[in-house]
Amino acid sequence: MSALNVTGAVSTGENADSTRAPSSSATPPGPESPAGGSARKPRVAVVFGGRSGEHTISCATAAGVLDAIDRDRYDVLPVGITRQGQWVLVDDDPDALRLNDDRPPVEITTGGLGRGELAMRLGGGSLTAITPTGPQVLGAVDVVLPLLHGPYGEDGTIQGMLEMLGLPYVGCGVLASAAGMDKQVTKVLLQAAGIPTAPHVLVEPHRWRRDKDAVLAECADLARPLFVKPARAGSSLGITRVEHLADLEAAIEAAREVDPKVLVESGIAGREIEVAVLAGHGDDAPRVAEPGEIVMDAAHGAGEFYDYETKYLAHDAVAMVCPARIAPESRELLMRRAAEAFIAIGGEGLTRVDFFLTPGGEAIVNEVNTMPGFTPFSMYPYMWQVSGLAYRDLVTELIELALERPTDVNR
Repeated sequence: MSALNVTGAVSTGENADSTRAPSSSATPPGPESPAGGSARKPRVAVVFGGRSGEHTISCATAAGVLDAIDRDRYDVLPVGITRQGQWVLVDDDPDALRLNDDRPPVEITTGGLGRGELAMRLGGGSLTAITPTGPQVLGAVDVVLPLLHGPYGEDGTIQGMLEMLGLPYVGCGVLASAAGMDKQVTKVLLQAAGIPTAPHVLVEPHRWRRDKDAVLAECADLARPLFVKPARAGSSLGITRVEHLADLEAAIEAAREVDPKVLVESGIAGREIEVAVLAGHGDDAPRVAEPGEIVMDAAHGAGEFYDYETKYLAHDAVAMVCPARIAPESRELLMRRAAEAFIAIGGEGLTRVDFFLTPGGEAIVNEVNTMPGFTPFSMYPYMWQVSGLAYRDLVTELIELALERPTDVNR
């Protein structure tokens, strides 16, 4: 694995863009800018990496955001989380974080025991770096941009910690994040709101151990092909397409290696359409971008479905088409239903709602992603770009929405 340089204080790194000003130093920020006369810029802690299987994807997302964030407007503090859960300072070098076919996947490391680890004071949002030469106070953080995908980041855990610290953060709150991460809970909320989802069987750990044959029999009643999914994972990790029931048990066991809670869903015949939603706490209604479509080309390496390899490794196998080439009535239905799904889970900030649009014109929700892929080439920012909101402006919009939002207890 490529190890990122971890320092006791943030630096731009040897390979950083020489035109980028250092995002911070070991000296706490004062009330005025170095030029004097104006209040300091809000400090944004960009948090990425994490303990989930989507660690590398999170780093790639952070590379795009660190490149795009408005340095004239914000002071930026890059913070990595190792796979072991340690919080460390990372050099402000987006190039070191990008997915690159010519090197191993990026992994955040501590760079040595205790070097550059972070401590955060409860209630004040003040960060301190623990370095070999002793503690170095880094000062206050005004808002956190948690670019974490999967468990221990997208699932309400970091959101709950930030609520306890009294720190504003970008994206959905604790409940919406937890619900959006759990595909079965998402289905319960959407179905209660009258929003259709694919038929499914829930494979709970204790029932699988106790009554495996009954679970398999229930799954046999679903329309094939079947899609076997970890209930609480993203980036298509652990998903298997099953044509024959003889392969179902092995597919469930493979999904259980990612998450002991598993869904078995009926395959839905239809086009894969995605819709981006954006809204703040005080907005009267969510804003919805033009729908986009994922178009796969098997001749260039696309898999049987939009799996991990197709998403991230088969670069020529997928095209993002936005606006999606769909009928006006389908466009209206998808955009309305995406806003309804956002409201149903209690969304804030951003979500991406993924649909199957059937040949009969029905819009069936596949997933609700509360922290969608956010590289400059990801579908979520691309849909907003087509709708008139550039990537850099989208990042600014999300930060400003977070700065305006109250914490859970004050809502």
